[in-house]
Amino acid sequence: MRPLNTLTLSLMMAFSLAVIAQPSGRTTAETIDSLELHLPAWMNAADIPGLQAVLIQKGKVEWIKGFGLANAETKVPVDENTLFEAASLSKVMTAYGALKLVDQGKLNLDKPLNAYLGNNYEIGNDPRIRLITARRVLSHSAGFPNWRAPNAATLPIEFNPGERFSYSGEGFVYLSKVMEKLSGKDFESYMHDAVFVPLAMGNSYFSWQDTFAYRHVFRHDWQGMRSTRWEEKGFNAAASLHTSAGDYAKFMIALLNGTGLKKKTWLEMFTPQIRVDSTAFPELYWGLGVGLEIVGKRKSFWHWGDQGDSKCYMKADLSSKDGFLYFTNSANGLAVADRILEEAMGEFTPALAWLNYERFNPAVKELIRTAIDSGAATALAKYLGNRDKELSQQIPEVSMNGIGYKLLRLNKTDDAILVFEQNTKDYPASANTWDSLAEAYDKKGNKELAIRYYQKSLDLDAGNINAAEQIRRLKQ
Repeated sequence: MRPLNTLTLSLMMAFSLAVIAQPSGRTTAETIDSLELHLPAWMNAADIPGLQAVLIQKGKVEWIKGFGLANAETKVPVDENTLFEAASLSKVMTAYGALKLVDQGKLNLDKPLNAYLGNNYEIGNDPRIRLITARRVLSHSAGFPNWRAPNAATLPIEFNPGERFSYSGEGFVYLSKVMEKLSGKDFESYMHDAVFVPLAMGNSYFSWQDTFAYRHVFRHDWQGMRSTRWEEKGFNAAASLHTSAGDYAKFMIALLNGTGLKKKTWLEMFTPQIRVDSTAFPELYWGLGVGLEIVGKRKSFWHWGDQGDSKCYMKADLSSKDGFLYFTNSANGLAVADRILEEAMGEFTPALAWLNYERFNPAVKELIRTAIDSGAATALAKYLGNRDKELSQQIPEVSMNGIGYKLLRLNKTDDAILVFEQNTKDYPASANTWDSLAEAYDKKGNKELAIRYYQKSLDLDAGNINAAEQIRRLKQ
């Protein structure tokens, strides 16, 4: 039902790579030495081909370095000038550009956005559009989904604006249309003139440029195999920024110092607007365009980026003006985020716990390698034996499902069935595990078992449209 490349890879770091908590008072040089030692090992363990990182201390770049490969096939290395996809880190820059319009008196954070456009955008006749403001878009409380359904002409409002936090890229696209109207420029030109030029960000673009193709990374899947990259000419205010760690660090330092914004506006950007999760994570809020961690008297801003086979993360402390940013060209890029942030900043990052990207588990790599070489029965017997002896961790549902689909794509259908069956044993209450098992039996040509397991999936999740459609098809 859901192949691994559409989901977050479930990961758990190996014991041999465990991070020792930073000693108090560690020097900058010691932090850099530790990062240069550990990053290549973590990348290798988690099949991350390329990474670019920057360490900021007291508002200055202290270290920047590229590791690994921009393209695993051609072996082009990553260096300081290599360009990466910033993914959702684009949103923070869009927010900053919008706040510059606030400073110019052109944008009011609390005025309905449709009043600026003179129309209802793509929302239709829902009267709640009049409650959607720049403040609510920037704090992800506008009521939009992250992205509308494929090919849907209308953007729905799913809850009353201001009611709660719900992450949305669509809101930033809507806001960008207002920014174009107010600035008199297309969004990309406005951001170039208002942000990139003043901050000397000569390596940053909101749309693909053919001139930098030779130095831009390719994305890579969970096994480290090259996939694709964003080469579309258009721009997306929520997701399409191409940049380098050095360039984005200039932007982070501007945020730390309040450069380019009036003090009142700058303070408003880092004022909590809404809680992310008041019960489980009371220290997490959203400001205007950025996530906020408030622990005691310390306030940090953060954001992550996830474009499938390309992931990144940034965090900075507003008091100490220390920060860290890294880009990867890998589906596994956030699998090591907690380790990296602990190593770079010497502290736990609650936001990463909230995001819940699971960590690298060496049993995943071993199981799929053995299954391909010796068959799934042998691989599973070895894995279960090690698990019983507590020599390996249980493989989470998503990862096991991904292994099954990998085998299915290799036309090892019987092996895939064994893996999917194990997943139903480990996660019997998951509709997805039964749906995947049914798909494998369908491919094998066993209609009876395919129908039985699709029905099991449907019984567990009445909203599983795929299972219902497959049952109808198989019964014809």
